[in-house]
Amino acid sequence: QVELMESGGGSVQAGGSLRLSCVASRNTYIPYCKGWFRQVTGKEREGVAAISHDDRTTYADSVKGRFTISQDNAKNTLHLQMTNLKPEDTGMYYCAYPAAGTTVNGVRSLVPVEYNFWGQGTQVTVSS
Repeated sequence: QVELMESGGGSVQAGGSLRLSCVASRNTYIPYCKGWFRQVTGKEREGVAAISHDDRTTYADSVKGRFTISQDNAKNTLHLQMTNLKPEDTGMYYCAYPAAGTTVNGVRSLVPVEYNFWGQGTQVTVSS
């Protein structure tokens, strides 16, 4: 079992930046990977970025070159640095962990069904 809590969301104008954080607690394992996802009301949750236990990263095409995922395992913290934000980046952002012992690689790490534990989300709103 693991509890995840996101923070850092807010409202910015297009071209602005935000840094999201996700702190994990009560976790008893090191996940194979960690992911950031976003969802707009009425649409499916989509993968934004993921990072493996050995720091390999995967990004959705829509955020490549603008978003950077990173982790600090000593602090059980996951980050998402978002720059040059666009209105289409608006949504609720979630961090997620797969279950212990689950191996998720490459593009599969951006698929929500691969993940078992989710935070409550933090809202990002980008105005034009």
